Amino acid sequence: MPELPEVETIARGVNKRVRGDRIVEVWFSRHPQPFKTPAARQAKGLGGRAILAVHRTGKHIVCELGSPADDSLLGIAYSSPLVEDGGIPSAQWIVHLGMTGRLLVTIPEAPVAPHTHARLSLASGRELRFVDPRRFGRLEYRDLCAMVGFRAPGADPLKVTAEEFARLFHGRKLAIKAALLNQKLLSGVGNIYADESLFRAEIRPRRQSGRLTRAELEGLRLALRKVLKHAIRLGGSSVSDYVDADGARGFFQLEHCVYQRTGLPCRRCRTPIRRILVAGRGTHYCPRCQR
Repeated sequence: MPELPEVETIARGVNKRVRGDRIVEVWFSRHPQPFKTPAARQAKGLGGRAILAVHRTGKHIVCELGSPADDSLLGIAYSSPLVEDGGIPSAQWIVHLGMTGRLLVTIPEAPVAPHTHARLSLASGRELRFVDPRRFGRLEYRDLCAMVGFRAPGADPLKVTAEEFARLFHGRKLAIKAALLNQKLLSGVGNIYADESLFRAEIRPRRQSGRLTRAELEGLRLALRKVLKHAIRLGGSSVSDYVDADGARGFFQLEHCVYQRTGLPCRRCRTPIRRILVAGRGTHYCPRCQR
């Protein structure tokens, strides 16, 4: 499943290409699984709306949409997201990529991939397509006049302060790996970046989160932020189906220290990397470097 760096990479790419454009036509497939909001309601709500900005919230991509009648928002050269420049969103289109979802910006003439579930035709002549072979992704439409905007359930790992981070794990009996994967605590962290961050912080994944010292937690917070930012710079980790908004693969998988390196020598100490199960998830660590 795409994690924070992959979702951030896609959101930035889509934002760069479609911000300021307008949705002129909407098509959805007949498969019901990807639709958290019924397809007919989404099509009706999306038609004619300007795309003010596209950003990541947790593991979700959020498209901020203006009023269908507000032509003044089109064609503006933005130096920052429109929502910060005075534009007021009146609706949102929320995309969760699931296990295999892709959000692509392309041209109408491009071949339509199997398992394409949404095609948004834009005034610029481009298309925004959602493709999801396994159909675990979700598409949702929110009218902000009738309901609140989308918010992630947990703290953002790139923004959480030292005090907030320590408070998240205080007194918890969960293994620290399981706690990092809990989206109600931290939104966006998944298996790859939990393993990689714990390695860099030199913490074993089964240690009880509530017993980590304040210094260890701060080291983990900084390691997590550093790993996520570096992964974003490299376009994320392409270990399965992930590609960015242009269909290009990421490169951070080439720098994994432990994830899916079972039996291979640790990049620091040459000890073979081990794989265990924590909270039902395959977990990779170095038995010498991590304590």
